[in-house]
Amino acid sequence: MSDDSNLIDFTTERGKRIHDLKERRLQEVRSAFEQALPLAAAKKKKRKPKKK
Repeated sequence: MSDDSNLIDFTTERGKRIHDLKERRLQEVRSAFEQALPLAAAKKKKRKPKKK
């Protein structure tokens, strides 16, 4: 009666869904953090030439 190709592993599917939810939440937190505290581009320091 049951066909093996139609079986669904609910544990695996639930794990994927939870992972996707956490990943989406992480992306939201990252974007909010970047808006609150934007990272400045690395500034190059100008060095004075050494006197000989």
